[in-house]
Amino acid sequence: MTEAEIRTREIERSIIKRFRKEIWRPFVKALNEYDMIKEGDNIAVCISGGKDSMLLAKCMQEILRHGKMEFGLKFLVMDPGYKPENRQLIEENAKTLGIPVHIFESDIFEVVKDVHDSPCYLCARMRRGNLYANARELGCNKIALGHHYEDVIETILMSMLYGAQVNTMMPKLHSTNFEGMELIRPLYLVKEADIVAWKDYNNLRFLQCACRFTEESDRNKNEEISKRKEMKKLIAGFRQTNPYIETNIFKSVGNVNLDACIGYVKNGKRYNFLEEYDNHQ
Repeated sequence: MTEAEIRTREIERSIIKRFRKEIWRPFVKALNEYDMIKEGDNIAVCISGGKDSMLLAKCMQEILRHGKMEFGLKFLVMDPGYKPENRQLIEENAKTLGIPVHIFESDIFEVVKDVHDSPCYLCARMRRGNLYANARELGCNKIALGHHYEDVIETILMSMLYGAQVNTMMPKLHSTNFEGMELIRPLYLVKEADIVAWKDYNNLRFLQCACRFTEESDRNKNEEISKRKEMKKLIAGFRQTNPYIETNIFKSVGNVNLDACIGYVKNGKRYNFLEEYDNHQ
């Protein structure tokens, strides 16, 4: 076994052994609790080059290797216009981690570079569409994204504070534009601090963010990113008062009491409590 192969094996072992409680168990729990993988699935793990998607790729490799279910696995990297050094870092990390990536190119960064109104939203939609399309070309019926526990909580708070609605980042979704395709988030229950700890333990260096809007300091204040940072600060403050704050926020969207809601939306139709209010006299 070569030195490179030994390093890859050590990184893999750290997920199962050293970080079993923090990463492996919540990863497996999310797969089971939300029924993310079915026998015969073909899943494209979408790799951005950051710590989350790289860890997801390794976890998916390990569950295929050690699990009881048979399914197909592809590792999809979209280059939306990365700087050469960022693309090189992704390729080097994929080699170190033993991930056989399939890289395809797009011009998304070029398309959104002059968009001033919600460039992150447009970029995310275009990236998602490109990933679905290329995953389907590879014969996949699902794409897996690396969103983690804190991403879910921040989404809940952002929807309430800035969207005036209660929404969450779902663990899995049917695609509305690509029939028969699904999106899954296997790191749904894995905490970001544990992902960072795994990265540091293995002396790995990933892309912080390869987006041009955050690479360039003069464009570092786009709305989506600043709001995410604001939510992180808000949660950190809450945590000082109540250590269970994140768990409570997460559980709140699974414990919605419709008897105590002014209104809600189901399948695009809006309902109001007054519609049934007089029936309960």
